[in-house]
Amino acid sequence: MTLLPRSLFGRLVLLLVAVVALSAITSAVLFRAERANLLNRQLSETKLTQLQAIRSALEGADGPERRETLARIGRDFGVRVLPDEERPRIGAAPPPGGPLMRDLAERLRDRLGPETEIRFAPRLQMLLVRVLAGGHAYWVGVPVPPRPPSEDIPTRALMWMVIVLGFLLIAAFVFARYLARPLRELAAAAGRVGRGETTPLLPESGPSEIAAVNRGFNTMTANLRQIEHDRALLLAGVSHDLRTPLSRLRLGVEMSTRDESSRAGMVADIVEMDRIIGQFLDFARDESSTSFEHADLDAIIGASVQRYTAAASPVTFVPGRVPLLPLKPTAISRLVANLIDNALAYGAPPVDVTTRVVQHHVIVEVADHGAGIAPSDVERLKQPFTRASEARARTDGAAGAGLGLAIVERIARVLGGRFDLVPREGGGTVARVSLPLAPA
Repeated sequence: MTLLPRSLFGRLVLLLVAVVALSAITSAVLFRAERANLLNRQLSETKLTQLQAIRSALEGADGPERRETLARIGRDFGVRVLPDEERPRIGAAPPPGGPLMRDLAERLRDRLGPETEIRFAPRLQMLLVRVLAGGHAYWVGVPVPPRPPSEDIPTRALMWMVIVLGFLLIAAFVFARYLARPLRELAAAAGRVGRGETTPLLPESGPSEIAAVNRGFNTMTANLRQIEHDRALLLAGVSHDLRTPLSRLRLGVEMSTRDESSRAGMVADIVEMDRIIGQFLDFARDESSTSFEHADLDAIIGASVQRYTAAASPVTFVPGRVPLLPLKPTAISRLVANLIDNALAYGAPPVDVTTRVVQHHVIVEVADHGAGIAPSDVERLKQPFTRASEARARTDGAAGAGLGLAIVERIARVLGGRFDLVPREGGGTVARVSLPLAPA
C-alpha cells in the first residue's frame, strides 16, 4: 500500500511541503555551520592573543609575592591562574571532542609550544590551558559559556524562518489548488457527460496542457451533442413521415376488408406500429428545452390514470398529498404513461400508482404483480431498444420497441431525479422515480 495521497491535489501539496521543508532545514544547517565556523575563528584568535599576553605577564611571577601576582593577573585578564601543582584539586578532565576544541588545541600548540595542554573543568565551566613561563608551568582557566556557541541560534532568526516557512506553505497550498482545480472540473464534466447530462463548456485558459485538454473535451462534447441532435432529428423525421401512410393504410383496411377477424388483426397491427412510432417521437423529443413550472404532481398523475380507468384498465392511484413542485407537466405525463404501459404490457394486474414525500424528495411508484425483473437486467432495460427476457414477455404478444423505460430514464434525469426498478414484496416489480422538491 502506498502512503501517497490518492488525489493529485494532495500529492502536489505533499511535494511542495517536502521541498519547502527540505529547503528550510538545509538553510538552518548551513546557517549553523557557517556561524559556528565564524565563532570558532573569532574565539580561537581571541584566546590565543589573551593567552600570549598572560604568558608574558607570568614571566616575572616568582618570589614571595607569586600568589599575589597570579591573583592580579587573573583580575586583569578575567581568568584564573593556578600553579601546575594545584591543578588536580579542581577536577579537570580532557575537553569534549569536536571541531572547535581540536582547532583551538592546534592553534595553542602552534603559538605557545608543543608542551601546551588543554583540560576542561565542568564544575567551574572553565577551559584550562597549561603554559610554560619563567621556567614554571601554570594552568590558565578561561571561562566558557554553558552551551557551545555553535548551538546558539538567535531567536529573531528562528522567528523569521518560521514566518517565511509559513508563507511558503500557504503559497504551496494555493499553487497546488490552482493546478488541481481544472482537473477536478474536467472530471466532474466527464461524469456529467457519462450520465447523459448537458455540461457547460470548460474554460480554455490556464496552462497550455490544461487548455489543450479542455479544448479537446469541448470539441468532443460538441460533436456528441451534434450527433445526438442529428439522431433525434432523423428518428423524429422518419417516425413522423411514417404516420401518414399508416393512417391511410388503416383507413383502407377498415373499408376494404370484409372479414371482421382479419380486419381487426390488421388494425391492431397498425395501432401497435403507430404506438411504436409514438414512442420514437417521445424518445427523440428534447425535454431539456422546455421550462419548469410549479404544478400539482398528484393532479397530473391522476389525469393520466383516469384515461386508463376510463378504458377499463386495472390501474389504481393513491395520492400522497405532494406539495406543488417545479415540474414539466407534459414530461411527467409521458413518464407516468410509459410506466403504466410497461406494467400492463410486461407485468400482471392490478397496477398500483402511489406518491409520497420522503425527506427532500417526492417518490412516484408504479407497481405490478408480474414475474419481476432479474437484478442483472435492471440497468440493461433502461437502455434504448432493449427488451425484457422471456420470463417477462409482453402479455399481449406484441414485440414492442424497447423504448418505454429509456424514455422514463431520460425524463427523470432531465428533471434532476432518479429512476430505479426494484422487486415488489409478494412478486412483481416496482418502478420508482425520485424527484427533488426543488429543481437541481
